[in-house]
Amino acid sequence: MAVNLVAESPENLYAIDGLELGFAQAGVRKANRRDLLLISLAPGSAVAGVFTENSFAAAPVQVCRRHLAAGGPIRALLVNAGNANCGTGAQGLAAAQTCCEAVARLLGCEPTAVLPFSTGVILEPLPVDRVVAGIPDCVATLGAARWAEAASAIMTTDTVPKARSRRLALGGVPVAITGIAKGVGMLQPRMATMLAYLATDAHVAAALMPRLVREVADASFNRVSVDGDTSTNDSFILMATGRARHPVIDSAASAQYLELRAALIAVAAELAQAIARDGEGATKFITVVVEGAASEDEAHRVAKAIAHSPLVKTAFFASDPNLGRLLMAIGNAGIAGLATERIQLYLDDVEVIARGERAASYMEADGARVMKQAEIGIRVNLGRGTAQCTVWTCDFSYDYVKINAEYRT
Repeated sequence: MAVNLVAESPENLYAIDGLELGFAQAGVRKANRRDLLLISLAPGSAVAGVFTENSFAAAPVQVCRRHLAAGGPIRALLVNAGNANCGTGAQGLAAAQTCCEAVARLLGCEPTAVLPFSTGVILEPLPVDRVVAGIPDCVATLGAARWAEAASAIMTTDTVPKARSRRLALGGVPVAITGIAKGVGMLQPRMATMLAYLATDAHVAAALMPRLVREVADASFNRVSVDGDTSTNDSFILMATGRARHPVIDSAASAQYLELRAALIAVAAELAQAIARDGEGATKFITVVVEGAASEDEAHRVAKAIAHSPLVKTAFFASDPNLGRLLMAIGNAGIAGLATERIQLYLDDVEVIARGERAASYMEADGARVMKQAEIGIRVNLGRGTAQCTVWTCDFSYDYVKINAEYRT
């Protein structure tokens, strides 16, 4: 059961001029459910992506990288749920390419203008005939106001579809941002998330898009962890259709670039938090803030060490203030020269550690009170500098084990 997470109302999800979405029930793994999504982009759209660092990158990830590297226009994205098309060798690459060709025929573009994505069970052949057969239905249902249906079409073990929107003005010109994501397990992004798609009608120079997508990912999806594992299929795509009538953003130093980046990060961060809230079997949503670090990277390493620890996560599930586990995790982050006598640690407003040891004011009943909450804050001060980082995670419950033990059944 997701922690304080509900699906966004469709009327709150803004259409993006120059982008349409369609979906189908292709029966990739289960019948009678949406499991195929097509995103169609108008000519002139700028697209960039970041992908998993897992060495077993799935076939669609390999094809996406190749098509983006070709430097041509991107006109469509095709996403299937239920099958990851990973560990499938040459057959998997051919299947992903066949799907691109099928989309290209119907949309009148080159196959290299199509990016394929898959999520689901690994080491099983993609039922490419079913996917190809579902593509015409995707085309037939294309529409601009279909973000809610799109979010549900890419779900696997998610319990809530994840979609968010925001509006802003760039130089007085209205700009819209809408994004969707899926992911609840095998999730510890490194330059991406499970699957996430963020679109805007802002006019961004294509040359800036690779930088922008990485900056957005680093401030959002790279700060969430469910279980410390990095999927073989992680992909995050940023799309800018250029339909908003403001001057093209062609400098990363411009005020409009910084305004747009901040808004994109805000939407992406909400999606990242939704992923942690919907973590497989999650009962607690945990925000980890590490401050007083010598660098942001150092703060990030400590925050992730806490967020990844199974011992920390199971303690939070049990509402057990066995907080020595937090010290263990901080010490395991591998920070050279860490002066433990400077460390402070708080659970929400409760000071637990002062100067590296149990705070004189700390009462275990206060720790237990905080740990029973559905939403919990951890704040660590390393006493080394001014840098900080925030990471979002969840607890480990019995249901996490059950969901993953029965994933293929």
